[in-house]
Amino acid sequence: MTNKHPALEPAMLGPLRLKNRIIKAGTFENMTPNGMPGDTLLRFHTGFAEGGIAMTTIGYCAVSKEGALNANMLVMDEAIRTPLENVISAIHARNCKVSGQMGHCGAFSKNRSLNKRPKGASGGLNILGISEGMWIAETMTLSDIQDMIEQYRKAARFMKSVGFDALEIHFGHGYGLCQFLSPLTNRRKDQYGGSMENRLRLPLEVLAAVREEVGKDFPILGKISMTEGRRGGLDYEDAMQIAIALDQAGIDGIVTSGGTSTMNPMLMFRGPSILPALLRYETNRIMRFLLRLVGRRMFPSMPFSELYFIEQAKRIQKAVKCKIIYIGGACSGQSLQTLLDSGFDFFQLGRSLLADPDFADQLSADRNFVSRCKHCNKCVGTIESPKGIHCPEFYAHIDI
Repeated sequence: MTNKHPALEPAMLGPLRLKNRIIKAGTFENMTPNGMPGDTLLRFHTGFAEGGIAMTTIGYCAVSKEGALNANMLVMDEAIRTPLENVISAIHARNCKVSGQMGHCGAFSKNRSLNKRPKGASGGLNILGISEGMWIAETMTLSDIQDMIEQYRKAARFMKSVGFDALEIHFGHGYGLCQFLSPLTNRRKDQYGGSMENRLRLPLEVLAAVREEVGKDFPILGKISMTEGRRGGLDYEDAMQIAIALDQAGIDGIVTSGGTSTMNPMLMFRGPSILPALLRYETNRIMRFLLRLVGRRMFPSMPFSELYFIEQAKRIQKAVKCKIIYIGGACSGQSLQTLLDSGFDFFQLGRSLLADPDFADQLSADRNFVSRCKHCNKCVGTIESPKGIHCPEFYAHIDI
């Protein structure tokens, strides 16, 4: 009888065979200055590959220049083909698959290089853009919406051609597609607003366009926010409808996350407030002032517990046929065993892998392995650091 942890057994994600069930979660790395991938991004992801995970996710692959939250985000077009192919090839050489997280910022952006206002489901205040003088976001016209669908289609074609093994469409965390799903950010009166059926229209049209482009034998995942944690926003009942609609539309897997980047980010992280970490690396004076003004209210500490999304994710797991990829407080061999026993198919790890890039190899040696991650949330602020995202507790002096 083998003592191998069952999370390390091979599994199928749609048509894709993964050597185990552990996936690096998509997080914006801030390792692509001026939007160009290079050795820093390569070393970051090959570190996880060498540590034994089955697939890593390159975070926030903007589907267009308009969809990039800032000028350092990857934009999926021919300008980065060769360096991106080099990164993906290096990961593949270490027996690891690569997923690309497809995103569009919609109405919140601080990408001043565009010299125009961002557009989303509805117009209004652009919170993230205040420090850059980009106070206002505009409402997308029907023509803008069709352009957005085509941006996803073209990005999917490009991403498959450069070697990605899977695509993860970001439907959550307050980004562009989530802005259509949420009644807090979608105040439209046309066929893209109002009822849940209407608010789902664009996300489903994007999924259909991506599927048409990559074909039925290519895995597509979707990350959703199971709740926004704000009165009048998306809640767990809404998430059930969203997940069932994505499942019926042929998605291969759903990543069950929560919270939003601009309204309730602590739902994603749990633990101590991320405010001190944000202040440590924020250099813009206006943004530092705003953080000090509203940060305590916006980023309240929330108790951390392992598997903090499990009960809500279980409901979705039981309601759909596609694979469910759990995310949220999985940091030990016992956590993964609990998830397997509950019927989850794969696990995305974020903070645990930043602290222990060799998590999978450690689990292979000890099925009861517990990550060193302290859930201190200091890593969150490092997204804005010169080094990019990393665990400052254990890798403060390492050149990523």
